[in-house]
Amino acid sequence: MTPALYLLAVVVLGFAATLLHLPPLVGFLLAGFVIGSSGLPALPVVEAMGDVGVAILLFTIGLKLDLRILMRREVIGTAVTTMVLLTGLGSVVIGGLLLLGLQVDTVTPTGVLLLGFSLSFSSTVVVIKLLEQRDDTGSLYGRIAIGVLVVQDIAAVIYMTFASERTPSPWALALVLLWPAARLLGLVLNRIDHREMRTLFGIAVALLPGYLLFDALGVDGDLGALIMGALMASHPAAKELSSSLFTIKELLLVGFFLTIGMDGVPGAGAFLLAGVLLALVPLRAVVYTVTVRVLRMRRRTSALTGLAMTAYSEFALIVVAVAVDHGVLGHEWTAAVSLALALSFVLSAVVNRRPTALIAWITHLIPRRPSSTLHPEERPLDLTGVQTVIFGMGRIGRATYARLYADGAHGVLGIDNDAAKVERLAAKGYNVLEADATDQEFWECLDAVHATKAVLAMPDPGANLHVIEWLGRRSFAGRVLAIASYDDEAEQLRAKGVDVVINVYDGLGSSLAEAVEALDPGPGGQPAAPRAGSTDPHGPAPGPATG
Repeated sequence: MTPALYLLAVVVLGFAATLLHLPPLVGFLLAGFVIGSSGLPALPVVEAMGDVGVAILLFTIGLKLDLRILMRREVIGTAVTTMVLLTGLGSVVIGGLLLLGLQVDTVTPTGVLLLGFSLSFSSTVVVIKLLEQRDDTGSLYGRIAIGVLVVQDIAAVIYMTFASERTPSPWALALVLLWPAARLLGLVLNRIDHREMRTLFGIAVALLPGYLLFDALGVDGDLGALIMGALMASHPAAKELSSSLFTIKELLLVGFFLTIGMDGVPGAGAFLLAGVLLALVPLRAVVYTVTVRVLRMRRRTSALTGLAMTAYSEFALIVVAVAVDHGVLGHEWTAAVSLALALSFVLSAVVNRRPTALIAWITHLIPRRPSSTLHPEERPLDLTGVQTVIFGMGRIGRATYARLYADGAHGVLGIDNDAAKVERLAAKGYNVLEADATDQEFWECLDAVHATKAVLAMPDPGANLHVIEWLGRRSFAGRVLAIASYDDEAEQLRAKGVDVVINVYDGLGSSLAEAVEALDPGPGGQPAAPRAGSTDPHGPAPGPATG
């Protein structure tokens, strides 16, 4: 009966959080508070699930490590500067509240500093989900945000490693052999099926040579999971492996958030502290915005980064939990921090739901600077001669580009916010640039050079609709064409003023029917010639860049 009640609380409150457009973990934390105050017996398996979930989370973070990106000035500079500033700010505020008589639980000066350190992080869960919803993971501000998150997570793991106060075994030096061993694991991964065995392989690597081996040799197991992920990061299947672990990782982390909530219902002091920390959230956005701007990013990139990084991190709970285990903080601090975390998620969800006006307002508050002083990726684009712009250079965008070029169109330009994709396509001869389709200044530039057509070919369902809503078509005077995956999405695009909407599946059906007709045997038993207007599904190769 007890497991059933746990599951009921998790499902009901997690679903309630999603109905309110909040991350489900807000509901999981609340479920922990409810279970902890209900008198239900504790289930040891819940804590074990949480420990495994954290290890797999760190393993997947390691799979995304790219030292080249992490060492860029705009990433490492933002991460270090904001951690120092926000750690100082949080420590001063919490210390000041304690001096004024705030009562939460026992705390030492070291505990105050650790609270400030833990609250300097931003939420990996919230930021990644936000970037995925906007299709911005490959954009410049998205890459900065993800890089900063990885640096913060590494800092948290390093702290947990030193805080363990364990003396490593002399055999720990043998862990360097995991570097060549990772190559063997990569060969094994090449032979593994793409389904459940790949997920099991990822879990095994994270826990066996990762968490358990490091832990047995006196080194923090969480650090081991992160290192094993980093050693596998260069494998071509690393991204797929990370995706295969996503669902199981999210499920196991439910145990961690439940355990945090079950530590006890926050007292009056915890509610007061959470309220003060919530009031600091806008100041966090200012710190990130100013830091990114100082590192020569555009005003809009700075504002987008600052707004995305507002929510406190779930890693704060891990750091505080370790501090509680070592006696520098009392148990009630975990409840206080989890309450502040949940409230910051709510605030972040509200301000990032429709941020167009807020981003524009913040952008106008930031002083301008000469274009020559901006980061090379942020300098104005030369769009002279551009007539048709294709946003989203996935399969559909590339096929559209190739067909227009084959038909003799001039001034065709492909746009994508994924720098790696842009680099690959440019090497193949495409006239393509990295830019953000939600950038109002970019559309104003298009209008200034009299581009006449914009094609929204972004692959994710709803992405084109989101861009149209963001832009409002207030500056671009040309015609807008878009693809849609569903009829209701197409109707919404038309309602927003898009001139031409093409349903992807309808177009695919028409092309397939033409291919079937072309295969009908002709008079001599040969396939009939393709109908006029049909093309090779791969499209012609692009020629020299135009525009």
